[in-house]
Amino acid sequence: MYKIIGFPRTRAMRVMWLLEELGETYDVDPALPQSDAARALNPSGKVPILLEGDTAITESVAICTYLADKHGRFTFPAGTLDRAKQDSFTQFGVDVLEGALWTAAKNTFINPEDQRAPAVKDVCRYEFARGLETLEARLGDGPYVMGEAFTIADIIIGHCSGWAVAAKFDLPKEGPVYDYFKRLRNRPAFKAMMARVNEGA
Repeated sequence: MYKIIGFPRTRAMRVMWLLEELGETYDVDPALPQSDAARALNPSGKVPILLEGDTAITESVAICTYLADKHGRFTFPAGTLDRAKQDSFTQFGVDVLEGALWTAAKNTFINPEDQRAPAVKDVCRYEFARGLETLEARLGDGPYVMGEAFTIADIIIGHCSGWAVAAKFDLPKEGPVYDYFKRLRNRPAFKAMMARVNEGA
């Protein structure tokens, strides 16, 4: 059984979603970011953290990449052009979509009040909207970013869509990106993950 350290309504959702897709059992210690439990395993205090034996793996993308590679599912093999394309979508999700959301969050409630720049949130919304335009341009004819194959890139981008709703960022109400996000939310593993999140994991 895997163990995740991290409050479920954080990037821990990404790891939970992947483990649901993999059909693996897992336990969640709902430690908050910057808590003693989080800092004991990650000096930055960020969650999630995956415990694998005596090793603590930090950063949600690294955790998802490790799990997908280990189980040989929801990823293309390292060193292939498909993997390079998949990784480019993952990095797009982290850099463009998450980057805008994370900057807005830091300037809303994370950074000390005297270190916040509230006006930057409008810039973040603009950058996020531009990112969605790029995503639409990059989406192909398949149901997922890599065509027929669902990958961890979809998990990262899909998680950002839920984060956007919570942050009151605009999402498309129709069109290819709307349909894409709807397909992700309709996956049984996503629904199972959300059920655990809503139950407190």
